[in-house]
Amino acid sequence: MGMNRRTILGLAAGMAGAGTCVVATPLAAARAGPVSALGVDAADFGVRPGRTSDQSAAVQRAIERTAATGTPLAFAPGVYRVSGLKLPSGAHLVAPRGACRLAFSGGSSLLSAEHAERITLSGLTIDGGKKNLPEKRGLVHLEHVDQLKVSDCEITASGGHGLLFIAVSGEVSGNAITDTTDVALQSFNGNGLLIARNVIQRAGNNGIQLIRWELGDDSTLVVDNRITEVLNRSGGNGQYGNAINAFRGANVIVRGNRIDRCTFSGVRGNSASNIQIVGNTITEAGETAIYSEFSFEGAVIANNIVDGAQTGVSVTNFNEGGRIATVQGNVVRNLSPRPSNPDPEFLHGIGLYVEADTAVTGNVVERATAVGIGVGWGRYLRDVVVSGNVVRDAGIGIGVSVAEGASTALIASNVITGSRRGAIVGMERRLAVTGDLSRDGAASFPNLTITGNRIG
Repeated sequence: MGMNRRTILGLAAGMAGAGTCVVATPLAAARAGPVSALGVDAADFGVRPGRTSDQSAAVQRAIERTAATGTPLAFAPGVYRVSGLKLPSGAHLVAPRGACRLAFSGGSSLLSAEHAERITLSGLTIDGGKKNLPEKRGLVHLEHVDQLKVSDCEITASGGHGLLFIAVSGEVSGNAITDTTDVALQSFNGNGLLIARNVIQRAGNNGIQLIRWELGDDSTLVVDNRITEVLNRSGGNGQYGNAINAFRGANVIVRGNRIDRCTFSGVRGNSASNIQIVGNTITEAGETAIYSEFSFEGAVIANNIVDGAQTGVSVTNFNEGGRIATVQGNVVRNLSPRPSNPDPEFLHGIGLYVEADTAVTGNVVERATAVGIGVGWGRYLRDVVVSGNVVRDAGIGIGVSVAEGASTALIASNVITGSRRGAIVGMERRLAVTGDLSRDGAASFPNLTITGNRIG
């Protein structure tokens, strides 16, 4: 049966009348199979699964016709070889989950859109076949798109980024993004994205990366994702190899994610003010598991679990304006030097490290080979409270800067046991320069108040 605009309008009206699906006769249901309840069958536009030839032109016509009425375009199970498909406003591509594979036949992207809204992708497998993409392109590449929804899709084997967004709002949820050469999900200048319940495996550079070209509100929520085996193909000293990376974006929330085996950091906030990093579980991080660094103001790092890293949590770069944080209720253990960052200028094997205008309370640190809790670096120390923490089996329990220019720190009511080089020790950068201040007292250092700690 041929399709025209009147037929599509009739189908759309029928779907609206039925409430949730097209009511098909037994004969039509048998012909259309499982796609009959999803939308207009792509076969009605001459699109057929399994053809060896490229079907981009036919699929593009089907997308444009159905998008004009907001009608879902449904693909029957099978493989469709396509590339360069453009998604206009209202485009809605759907398939039985995992049954339809859009196989990339080459070019700059498989799916793309510019200045569009109300785009939906659901149930599709989008396969890049490891074909190279141009630099700064995604297998799915969307610019200035509002009300996006990508759900229950698999994006795999991209020869560049998996999903690349510029100024996009909407939701990316319940997808699997696997084996990308570059970043699995790259967002520039996000506009309140929700990135939730996705599974990301074997990303070549970063898992989820949020970048703004200038400091500004991003408000992206990154929640309940599973991210494993993040590599660092492009090298560097921390730009790549991170499960979740937020750069310059304010008001980002990273919550409840499960992260395992990332080459550098599990969660890295760089110049990201008002960031919340809460309730994540990170295992086997190659460098610092959780970072808040450079010119940020405001960070909450709470109730995370870190098991295996070079440093558990680092709140740093007061020299760049990085300040104001709460580090609370985290469980951090098994911290030791890792081969990814052997820089001899820094200590390796630190549980928690902070510098300025920060409260460190109610954390548990166990087995940190260098320092359980590090407070300040040289003169970069101001207004830090370390209270009510438990530190067990560390090289130094709490190391605090006593270098010239270091400002105020209060270290009170902590339990510190099994520290091999002292419970509380004065530091000048990476060097221990005092005895155990928990025994000898801090009278020689007017910037320090040390009181009420229990040492074992």
